[in-house]
Amino acid sequence: MESGPRTKLQRRQTRVVQCLQVRVERGPDAGLRASSEDAGPVTVGASPDNRLVLTDPLVSRYHLELRHLQEGISVADLGSRNGTFLGQVRAERVVVPPGTRLGVGSSLLVVEDAGAAVAPVEEEADVPELVGASEAMQEVRRLVLRLAGAPTSVLIEGETGCGKEVVARALHRAGPSREQPFVVLDCGSMPATLVSSQLFGHERGAFTGAAERHVGAFERAHGGTLLLDEIGELPLEVQPALLGVLERRAFTRVGGHKEIRVDVRVLAATHRDLRAEVNRGGFRADLYYRLAIARIVLPPLRERLGDLEALVRHFVEKLTGVPDGLGALSAPGGPLEDMDALRKHRWSGNVRELRNVVEVALVMGRLQLEGRDPPPSAAGRLAGPPLAYRDARAEALATFEREYLTKLLGACAGNASEAARRAHMDRPYLLSLLSKHGLR
Repeated sequence: MESGPRTKLQRRQTRVVQCLQVRVERGPDAGLRASSEDAGPVTVGASPDNRLVLTDPLVSRYHLELRHLQEGISVADLGSRNGTFLGQVRAERVVVPPGTRLGVGSSLLVVEDAGAAVAPVEEEADVPELVGASEAMQEVRRLVLRLAGAPTSVLIEGETGCGKEVVARALHRAGPSREQPFVVLDCGSMPATLVSSQLFGHERGAFTGAAERHVGAFERAHGGTLLLDEIGELPLEVQPALLGVLERRAFTRVGGHKEIRVDVRVLAATHRDLRAEVNRGGFRADLYYRLAIARIVLPPLRERLGDLEALVRHFVEKLTGVPDGLGALSAPGGPLEDMDALRKHRWSGNVRELRNVVEVALVMGRLQLEGRDPPPSAAGRLAGPPLAYRDARAEALATFEREYLTKLLGACAGNASEAARRAHMDRPYLLSLLSKHGLR
């Protein structure tokens, strides 16, 4: 049985954060200003859910986002129709000093340093799925715990591989419906013609090939949580039907006539910035409002490298079943000894890529990163007749496993328990490998 967080949020201390302010110097809204709260971003645009709402008709719904960084103020254009300008130069993403003037539509904005503010720091509850002590991950945990008990929709944003589904599961497990279903529907992996059927289900004979009644994701998630993964890939023609379900909490199956009512909390995840999609007309603004009642933005791994060792430790334990097994594996000669190489890596695949790197290192006995020389056995195989990458990788891994296990058993006189201890491997896992390769 899953349980909720084992501790509660408690006020502990305060921290000093740097804030920013944006002021309209010229344009229809001259004199209007807005400030960041708790070092959060300031969004500017015509939509009422922006921090600074402008009436300038040349300003997009979501025009730009400003953040206070240590090196200055980050300016990110959100795919606006008419652009964001530094003088005569159109800027998409840039860091500027305080006092910089930005042109948006027919308006001129001034971004300023609003000085330091004191913000509360809260005691972290136990959310074991979310690994890392960086401030960015602490903020993610705080948001998860605040939002877990609310019935509102949450939009989870972040690059591919950042762990958006992990956050969604943490929201579900920490909430009151943790015993109810958690259903994931990947909106990016289905043909557009089948999306409605997967969401709402269909009746027998509803279309060619519909030989039986199909229960859709909303019905399967009744009483629990539905995660719409990669919601940014949802076809535009299906979006009105999804909006209708979110508003009415009722729908009909494709080819059906009976209205079905559901009680489902909807979470959505995307690697896209849906505000930019709204600006270009690829995503409905009213659906975005419904899904983004609350937002959780996951940082990429390159922006929280301080969490890297904790993540490696976590993956080693998950993959081997050995608590705190990183020590021996990162010792001289161990497959994870070169932690500096891990810290310098680009991590374009984020946490998912890190997990794969750790798994390969455990199997091959050597750290392999893009741009580094392959181990001799792999290099030799690549010089021979070409194989599909998947087959070549499987062959190299199988060869390594057999050789490693044979030598390991020989050094331990066939004693599997001693072999498991020396390999820092869970004994049942070792026995399964031995059986797989016919060594036991």
